[in-house]
Amino acid sequence: MAESVLFKGNLMNLHSHKYSGLANAKTIGISQNKTGNLSVVTRKPSSHQHQYHTGRHHATIRPGSGSRRSMGIVSGQSKRNYRPDLRRAAIARTSALLASQKEKPDAHPKKLRGKKKAAAAAAA
Repeated sequence: MAESVLFKGNLMNLHSHKYSGLANAKTIGISQNKTGNLSVVTRKPSSHQHQYHTGRHHATIRPGSGSRRSMGIVSGQSKRNYRPDLRRAAIARTSALLASQKEKPDAHPKKLRGKKKAAAAAAA
């Protein structure tokens, strides 16, 4: 499970004012729950900056929702003029969290070539 090393709301884990979840009034927080759900948290436009829980909008994305649906939910926030400059970072964070949920496929065995292939055919 991937987890943010720095502060919540910091999409790129960079020390800059643009991506900071603490310095900006409008932030997009994308995190993964223990159950595997992705949660997208934004601030409601009518709320005060210091109202934490009641002033936030929480969108939950289930693990089996698929990448296209997840990207639509995340990019929809920035398309509504919330923080259009964070659109790429939010989509990248969501994509990374979805990729971490998938199981890696087993590696295919290497094919024998040349002398080893002929030796294996003669032995069989």
